[in-house]
Amino acid sequence: MPVKLTSRQFRECFPVLADTVHLASCSQGALSGELLAALSEMTFTMREHAAPWDLWMAEVEQARRRFAALVNADPDEIAVVHCASDGAYQVASTKDWSARPGIVTTDMEFPSVGHVWLAQAARGARVTHVPERDAAVDIGELVAAIDERTGLVSVPIASYRNGARMPVREAVEKAHEVGARVFVDAYQAAGVLPVDVRALDCDYLVSGALKYLLGLPGVAFLYARGGLADDLPPQLTGWFGRVDPFRFDPRKVDYPTEARRFETGTPGIPAVYGANAGLRLLSRVDLHDVERHVGELATLASERLLDAGEQVWGPRDPAHPGPQVALVDQNPDALAAHLSARRIATAPRGTVLRLAFHYFNDESDVDAVCSAIADYRAKNRGDTGAAHP
Repeated sequence: MPVKLTSRQFRECFPVLADTVHLASCSQGALSGELLAALSEMTFTMREHAAPWDLWMAEVEQARRRFAALVNADPDEIAVVHCASDGAYQVASTKDWSARPGIVTTDMEFPSVGHVWLAQAARGARVTHVPERDAAVDIGELVAAIDERTGLVSVPIASYRNGARMPVREAVEKAHEVGARVFVDAYQAAGVLPVDVRALDCDYLVSGALKYLLGLPGVAFLYARGGLADDLPPQLTGWFGRVDPFRFDPRKVDYPTEARRFETGTPGIPAVYGANAGLRLLSRVDLHDVERHVGELATLASERLLDAGEQVWGPRDPAHPGPQVALVDQNPDALAAHLSARRIATAPRGTVLRLAFHYFNDESDVDAVCSAIADYRAKNRGDTGAAHP
């Protein structure tokens, strides 16, 4: 078994970190040398071969296999889609909501997924939102919302709002007990937390390449558990969703039994190259080490900020800290601009400034951002805190 990279060795794979503190992985991953090389390779194939579709399709299949390995799935259980919204819609479109109209989701769901569920009301679905309480979701409330009329339960592994870990296992157990299926959003988890679809026992899972998977916008992956039967065929389709895409038969619409039935048109090839670059890097680390490292940095940053009198929006004393810290601020965009001018990348959202950690981050990054925030406060006395997110 090859030796896995340490966090210090992993950091060396990102030349940009020589002059930049990257704490924005919840929005866009840092630029790696691997990603630069992959994009150069893609443009070289165009220069050398003009229309190298055989090479590009091999990249698509490699991305499928790499993501499958990351989440402990079979490649036939992975569809290559354009974004998380596409993945959610494809799942929703195959459901007949007449018998089991209930969709259970939470206030911690990313709107890109949550809006897809709300749109199903036009087809007879009824959405129940389990509220956010104390920066998380109460397990009891979530489980109690799932009953025999529930057709689908949607829950993220970690929330985009503050990185809080969600009760996925409990939701899956209750959903399967009453005969409902479960859709898991791993976008804020895959790449920094171990994600195992067999252990989760979920029916569907989606994640994209641009955040902690260290790729680019334009490609996502939808896991559909092998053997699942759809009520209806996917309502959005295209030539990649055929049994044999290269048969080019305009008169026949057939669907493979594997997850490729959810695919549509030509994937974004630059994004696929980017996905492979990030997934290659992540295959060289132990994700349990990554989870521990990231959790320690998030805890350290939270403690440092609280000691400085800042307000952090997150679950109280989390047993398993997520990959980010949400700093409450009256104007997080202005604070983010102040930090950006000092080459510290963060991710403002709503009334919080999100500080997202990856395996390439270290304590010097915590020192840098806490110091820069203290300088900002000193220059803007009284401009701290904000209403509840």
